[in-house]
This record gives sequence, C-alpha cells and structure tokens, in this order.
Amino acid sequence: MEDRSFKTLLITGGAGFIGSNFIHYIARKYPEYKIINLDKLTYAGNLENLRDIENNHNYKFIKGDIADRKIIDEIFKSRKIDAVINFAAESHVDRSIEDPGVFIQTDIYGTYVLLEAVKKYDSKIFLQISTDEVYGSIENGSFKEDDPLKPNSPYSASKAGAEMIVRSFYKTYKTPVIITRTSNNFGPYQYPEKLISLFVTNLIDDIKVPLYGDGMNVRDWIYVDDNCSALDIILHKGEVGEVYNIGAGNEKPNIWITKKIIEILGKSEDMIELVTDRLGHDRRYSVDCSKIKNEFGWNARYDFEEALKKTVRWYMGNEHWWRPLKENI
Repeated sequence: MEDRSFKTLLITGGAGFIGSNFIHYIARKYPEYKIINLDKLTYAGNLENLRDIENNHNYKFIKGDIADRKIIDEIFKSRKIDAVINFAAESHVDRSIEDPGVFIQTDIYGTYVLLEAVKKYDSKIFLQISTDEVYGSIENGSFKEDDPLKPNSPYSASKAGAEMIVRSFYKTYKTPVIITRTSNNFGPYQYPEKLISLFVTNLIDDIKVPLYGDGMNVRDWIYVDDNCSALDIILHKGEVGEVYNIGAGNEKPNIWITKKIIEILGKSEDMIELVTDRLGHDRRYSVDCSKIKNEFGWNARYDFEEALKKTVRWYMGNEHWWRPLKENI
C-alpha cells in the first residue's frame, strides 16, 4: 500500500471546527508541510481558531469559495498542490432544512470545482471529508462502507451527492480520490449550535437546553483529535478509490449526553427542555470501522467521558471565543 508524502496541502474549510483542528494537528506533526487554508468565512468559519499559527511561515490563509472556479484555478496555477483535503461544506442539518440550495451549491458544485482542478493539475490525492449521515438511519447493526446511501436531510443528501461526484471522477478520469465518513465530532472550536457545544455554553449561562423529541436519538461520538489522527493515516496511506468509516464506538442517546454534561457542570436536570422533534430526524447512526482498524491498526485514543470533560473545560476556559458567536445564533 502506497505511503505518500507531501510538500503542500490545500485544506478547504480550514477555519471551521474540524478543519482548524486538523490544521493544528498537521502543523504539529509535519512542520515541514506547507498548509494553504481556503475558507469562505461563513458564520461557522472563524480565524480565531487559528490565531496561534497565523504567523507560521508554512501556513497561508486565503479567503475564498470552493465554488469559485477563478480562485481555485489561481491557487493551483500559482503553486504545486500535492493534496486537497476538502472539509468545506455547509453542515448544520437545521439550516439545510431552512435553505437547501446553499448546501447543494457548496457541497456538490464546490466539490466538483475542486475535482476539476485536481484533475487538471495532477495532485497526488483528493480527500473528501464526508459523514455517516449519508447512510441514513439504522435500527440494528452498523453500516459498512459498501452499504447503499440513503440520506434523509438536505444536508446529508448534499454530502452524498458530493460523494457521487467524487466517485465519478475516480471511475471516469482515474482522479486519485479517497472518501471518509465520520461520526459526530466534538471538541474545541465547535460552533455553538451543535448539541454538545450549544448545551455546554447554554448551561454555563443557566439557559435551558432544547432537546429534540424524546432525546433517544443515538449518535456515535468521536473526539476531534481522534478523527484527525484517522484522517492523517488515510491521507498518507489510504488506498485510492476507497471509502473509510471513522468512528469511536461511543454510541449514546442524546438524553444521556445531555445529562452527562449537566452532571459535569453541576447543574439540575430541570435545565432540559424537550422541544418538537426535527423534521426527518434520523433515529440512530452507526458505522462499522473495522476496515480502518484492520488495515492500519487505528483506534480512537481518547476515553469518551474524559474527552467530554476536557471539552466542557475548554468551553469554560474560553468564553472569549464563544460568547461573540452566540450573539449571532
């Protein structure tokens, strides 16, 4: 199996939650790599996430949209891009229900624009960051990489559509692509509209937390640094044309997560407010991660409850980061 090395990475959506954590991870582990961060800086993109490395001589930020063919062509024409890691995406399900068109434009068309550049300028690898939500819901068992995709929200449908474009470039043009499907991430720098980041910041301010339905929707949670380590392995060693599930085996109902956060913060369960369920709300996500474990020996390193406490402490110690963001929610 090929073991790739790189000089220059283009990381799209690098000012977002997972993207910025990945940039920190790569900058620490591969200080010789040049990192170009392309981000449109929508509401979820925040350069404060990367303030500590903004003056790193091997790091450059470019503000731009992956769907802008002119900007993408200029980036590829002016420097040799060895690898593209595409985090750039509209990703919040509730927002996709309100305005699906934005998701289709960024997640599908933007991915196509990037692929055209990778094909034209002969990059070594295109890594598409996708989600376990493309599979849809599953009552029992876990999805494997070759299971059919049955997305149930405009967000997951746009990510599945992007995957189909990626696959088509591999099959038609032999473009070197890999797809990852990751379960729910949590950790530092997560925009405070997702379950853990929203609930932690609400509870710090003694604001009730809005829990959908009966709270029994199940998700598999992975600490963001574990996801970054998996992406690192796949970027360097993953087989072209393949799909890899990434998860940590921490399947928990949302009500359990909520009560655990309340416990960590020493609050009362009276702070839980059950609200009308989300439209098309998938009941359970679960992915089989035996492929990445068997091929590369990868395993999540962080204990879930310890990582959750670590995350809560981060938000408690970084109010200056999230308070301005919550004013816009």
